[in-house]
Amino acid sequence: MLVAFSVSPLGSGESVSEAVADAVRIVRESGLPNRTDAMFTTLEGEWDEVMDVVRRATEAVGRHGNRVSLVLKADIRPGRTGELTGKVDRVEAALRPDPAGEA
Repeated sequence: MLVAFSVSPLGSGESVSEAVADAVRIVRESGLPNRTDAMFTTLEGEWDEVMDVVRRATEAVGRHGNRVSLVLKADIRPGRTGELTGKVDRVEAALRPDPAGEA
């Protein structure tokens, strides 16, 4: 399962960098495959372990204010692993020009 999530405190000022860093630290310390970009952190694992990390990251952000915004999207595909990079690899392969020169 892949879960992409964004978590941020509300009402704690303009910058949320420290709060987000606390959440990302929890994700990285989890040992689950993960990737963070400008908008989301994506992690891969089994339902219970992924949701536990999301819960703990949300709780960490909650310590920075009295309200938290959480956006979560999941790709639930039993029996599949390595999809954090596999999905991107398949798209990149589809974008490569045909070596035979055909369009």
